[in-house]
Amino acid sequence: MKAEQAVVRRILGLCRERNITVNALATLSAVAPSTLKNILYGNSRNTGIVTIAKICNGLEISIVDFFSDKIFESLDPEID
Repeated sequence: MKAEQAVVRRILGLCRERNITVNALATLSAVAPSTLKNILYGNSRNTGIVTIAKICNGLEISIVDFFSDKIFESLDPEID
């Protein structure tokens, strides 16, 4: 799995855990809904760390908590 897919799965999983919608996450994190949807639909191939930090703030988790999920343990090499 590529990093961008792992980020998407992690965001969606956290939304499910907290029983919130993507729009609710956008509001909580002060990230434009269109930006968040572009990430989730694969239209944003390089999600910046500042955006991920905002998402983490909205979810009330640290960046370390975000990336400590097992989904990030076996990413495919990103050489293109």
